Amino acid sequence: MPTHENRSDLAVQRVRHPLKFRLLQVTKVAALSPHLIRVTFTGEDLHDFVSASFDDHIKVFFPEPGADKPELPEAGPNGPVFAEGRRPIARDFTPRRFDREARELDIEFAMHEAGPAATWAAQAKIGQYLGVGGPRGSLVIPTAFDWHLMIGDDTALPAIARRLEELPPGKRVAAVIEVADPSARIEFGTQAELHLVWCYRSEHGCRGDALLQAVRATWLPEDGEGYVWAAGESATMRAVRYHLCTERGVEKSRIRAASYWKQGAAAVHETLDD
Repeated sequence: MPTHENRSDLAVQRVRHPLKFRLLQVTKVAALSPHLIRVTFTGEDLHDFVSASFDDHIKVFFPEPGADKPELPEAGPNGPVFAEGRRPIARDFTPRRFDREARELDIEFAMHEAGPAATWAAQAKIGQYLGVGGPRGSLVIPTAFDWHLMIGDDTALPAIARRLEELPPGKRVAAVIEVADPSARIEFGTQAELHLVWCYRSEHGCRGDALLQAVRATWLPEDGEGYVWAAGESATMRAVRYHLCTERGVEKSRIRAASYWKQGAAAVHETLDD
């Protein structure tokens, strides 16, 4: 890999946002595939919502069984403050699309395995309520890189789709994505020059094997400045990051890898680094 130039337009920036919790109501439910459901929410609380990066994450709060609305925490000086003994079920999600003028927020739910989020999304109906907290901050990755590589599984589809939409016309980008089977593929809207690789768990015995093999086979440009973004199951993302950094020469400052979930664990969301 070439030595990186010191270009100011390639500086990755962290942006902080005031912590706020919002009560939102469902206005639309659409199945994008048998494995991905998009839910559109609205609410006046969205008047000052900010999402500065395609991979921002928000905390989504679900109602307790039998309840109409979730019980939201208060925003304290050191983070959320919950009512004593009452901590609502919550999971991390990507804001897929936000329209401030229309007060609309889209969240997409991957139905990859059982859990409170997938259970709720499977029965989501217009008029129901959810709570949203954050995002507390954004890591803004410039689109000015000469090429981009996006890697992920079902849980990364919203972030990948959002990034592909925002890349400028003609930008070189490759996306390597693992899903359950061909029925889980979705269409992407982009003006970028996209090389898209789908791989399927149904064709491999172990989750993550197909994705890692596809990444190993992916060509990386020798020219220009590139950036790699990867998100999905924890062990798979660690293997992907290790391969790219140690075997392919990608500098650690040029890759963002995140665990969106972990096999056998609940509510995992973390950045992977040394």
